[in-house]
Amino acid sequence: MDGVTTPGRTVVAGGGPGGMLLAYLLARAGLPVTLLERHQDFDRDFRGDSLHPWTLELLDRLGVAERLLEQPHVKARQFRFRTPKGLVTTSDYGLLDTPYDYVALMPQAWFLDFLAAEAQTLPSFELRTGAAVNGLLGSDPVRGVTLRSGEEIEADLVVAADGRFSRIRTLAGAKAESQGATTDLLWFALPRRDDDPPDADVDLFFGRRHYVGVLGSPGRWQVGLSLPKGGYPALRDAGVDYVRREVAERVPWLADRVHLLTDMNETTLLSVDISRVPVWHRPGLLMIGDAAHVISPVGGNGILMACQDALAAANHLVPALTAGVPGSEALAAIQADREEAIVTVQAQQVRVEQTAARARERGKAVAPPGFLRLLTRIPAIRRRSARRNGYGPVPVVPSPGLERALDLRPAPVPA
Repeated sequence: MDGVTTPGRTVVAGGGPGGMLLAYLLARAGLPVTLLERHQDFDRDFRGDSLHPWTLELLDRLGVAERLLEQPHVKARQFRFRTPKGLVTTSDYGLLDTPYDYVALMPQAWFLDFLAAEAQTLPSFELRTGAAVNGLLGSDPVRGVTLRSGEEIEADLVVAADGRFSRIRTLAGAKAESQGATTDLLWFALPRRDDDPPDADVDLFFGRRHYVGVLGSPGRWQVGLSLPKGGYPALRDAGVDYVRREVAERVPWLADRVHLLTDMNETTLLSVDISRVPVWHRPGLLMIGDAAHVISPVGGNGILMACQDALAAANHLVPALTAGVPGSEALAAIQADREEAIVTVQAQQVRVEQTAARARERGKAVAPPGFLRLLTRIPAIRRRSARRNGYGPVPVVPSPGLERALDLRPAPVPA
């Protein structure tokens, strides 16, 4: 019919937080979207579990936060360093002027399953699991994807949200440039007990050679032991007894259960990466989240950055897809909106990495600088740090057009 524009169709590859949220936002705006997840489900160990105040406020405006938070979760109200010279509370989320004055810790798979269920109530949303992409249709522009099964799926836009080892990024010939990570992390889980410290949910324990990260979760602790990049073979040779001793020394209240870690096969090595692609887009293709920029897990910013990518993308893609096919200007605008925040976060993470590397080289305790202990005694500093960590250095807000398209609630106000 004359004067009627057919909305553009999007394929989002990757069902992590960024891809899932973007697909949900597009479908909620009435746009056709297919989400492809190469695994059969979203259940992966030792993925980020942190939902920051910004994320919770967005979910509140979407009208789904209350239902999500009915699931078991832990409310972390502080981010703390435990150093050889004492406790340093760097961020106090309880000082923020929001009803979500905490970081909600829940298994990422629960968050993704919840959002997928919400999206599947929308008629323009399709979820396909076990759908691995192994090819692109076209190159200038990209016109869709080919699955490992041989099936071709045409689209007006392909969004690569398939993580740090993005298959689509490789197929597109894009390369993520390293910013200089110097650390790897060995992760494993230990049971949580009722008499454990009630406020240790986001703590880093510093000491000589290593630091230990402890992340709370319903029923368990995720424990991460730092090691020099490429140092896993030496750690593996030292054996599980060495890992248990290092954790027990830094986190004494876990000493009564480190024996439950019985084999190095019960651990997961996370090779820390801090990298980004210079250009996140080309005609018919957009990269977001770790596919565009890999964030270190230290600080727990990965989900926040990916979700902010998704909202920034929706701000530009909803009007562009409603009108047909998004042009290069819309795709470039998404990167322009997000690049400052990503560069800022990654630069901060590189500084932390370099500080840790220098300490290891000198045989000193891996710890934050001493002046931080003095600064963070000031509540305003802890509040500013919490706001920066909880909302990111450049918070994304829904555009007026997106607010109307999604029928968003007003921003939440403190009780």
